[in-house]
Amino acid sequence: MAELRFTTAPDREDVYKVGDRVEVYCDHEDPKGNRVRGWLEGVVVQVDPKIVAVQFAEPVYLTDGWMVPDHVLWCPPNSQQIRMARKRTRSKPRAAAAPRAKAKAKTKTKAKAKSK
Repeated sequence: MAELRFTTAPDREDVYKVGDRVEVYCDHEDPKGNRVRGWLEGVVVQVDPKIVAVQFAEPVYLTDGWMVPDHVLWCPPNSQQIRMARKRTRSKPRAAAAPRAKAKAKTKTKAKAKSK
């Protein structure tokens, strides 16, 4: 019998990891309930060497029109249809900050009036 030599498995460098926020180009519903094709943000729920599973909060559809019941789409990690999600910074709305500043000013003036 021939001698078999085993080596350690090669270290895999996966592009995506479970929990990563990604965007997938797919058919989905917009906030108004219309079906559109575009980039939709989801979360990676499973990673294999040849395929990545992404779960979405919104309904997604297969290309032949069927809705995916578990909201999970599978795609190859090297596909042009998947990319890391863009980091979006949330800015504070100016309208919400103004009432707080006015409220603080009113309490300061009330405190000054009480101390006099």
